[in-house]
Amino acid sequence: MDIQRKERCGFPEVIFCQGKTPEQIKQIAKQILKHSDCLLATRADEKAYKAVKSIVGKAVYHKQARAITVARQTVKHEQHTSGFILIITAGTSDIPVAEEAKVTAEIMGNKVQTIYDVGVAGIHRVLTHSEALRKARVIIVVAGMEGALASVVGGLVDKPVIAVPTSIGYGAHFGGIAPLLTMLNSCAAGVAVVNIDNGFGAGYLASLINK
Repeated sequence: MDIQRKERCGFPEVIFCQGKTPEQIKQIAKQILKHSDCLLATRADEKAYKAVKSIVGKAVYHKQARAITVARQTVKHEQHTSGFILIITAGTSDIPVAEEAKVTAEIMGNKVQTIYDVGVAGIHRVLTHSEALRKARVIIVVAGMEGALASVVGGLVDKPVIAVPTSIGYGAHFGGIAPLLTMLNSCAAGVAVVNIDNGFGAGYLASLINK
């Protein structure tokens, strides 16, 4: 166990549950909670949640995000975090990835706002949220299909945009490769890209920027 990660990086080791047995997840969680008051486990199912719940009653399962959190003390927004993280999705199908980002950012002590289903097929929808776009310190844009929303948002704001391609789309979408390449080739300055469906990575990075 990397029990010194919180001292080095500001947040304890996160459990990636996919491919692990409930018993392995339980034992890892037990070790983390010996050294930390909070826990985050991603890509978790109900069996993983029951395993963690058996050792700590305060465990919470975020079904859409497929994440487990434990906060034995109330998570407080850092005093030096005056801004908030805004998370936007292009479509409803992208919400699970956005929720993973949201849960990650919140357990790390950030204020988070969300705007869902404002993709480029109805571009007027994102434009109606100009005030939130202007006030956010960092924006996460989650989009499948062709992934164009990240470039649009990047062209509207003066703050970092973290683009998250999702595996949602039709055949030529290639399981997220199409929006990934669109986002990497964005002509809008200030857009960075994480891996396909990596809501956790986006939420973590956004927290570092916000703080």
